[in-house]
Amino acid sequence: MAAAVLLAVGLHTARRTVAAAWPRGAQVRGNAGVTDGGEVAKAQKAAPGGAAPTIFSRILDRSLPADILYEDQQCLVFRDVAPQAPVHFLVIPKKPIPRISQAEEEDQQLLGHLLLVAKKIAKAEGLKDGYRLVVNDGKMGAQSVYHLHIHVLGGRQLQWPPG
Repeated sequence: MAAAVLLAVGLHTARRTVAAAWPRGAQVRGNAGVTDGGEVAKAQKAAPGGAAPTIFSRILDRSLPADILYEDQQCLVFRDVAPQAPVHFLVIPKKPIPRISQAEEEDQQLLGHLLLVAKKIAKAEGLKDGYRLVVNDGKMGAQSVYHLHIHVLGGRQLQWPPG
């Protein structure tokens, strides 16, 4: 368990270093948008409802560091890196909803709030020409962390179809 925590912290630190070094507005060339299947493999191994806290719950409780861009009573936004886009941040609710398919009617206001926060932070990050919102659901949707989260990707022309 300790090795897994150290690996997660090391990976997160490396991502933050790369994110800090990446010039804002830089263009991604080459295999941009093509994944190595790593996320799919992680999704196939991920276990929903596990006893261990998720990486996002650990960011929320501050036991893992994160480059936090925004926080309010309902959600937290932090920067991440992705090979698909120079700008990548995640919007996560403080309420632990494992999957979008498990959201309840009572979560309607929270889900709308997450989208409006994504819009607000995208504007603050300079994504005036557009961006992509991604919500993965379950193994077939390549969800590897079972805590609802919205990926916001931008900073270059994104391709279609995405996956």
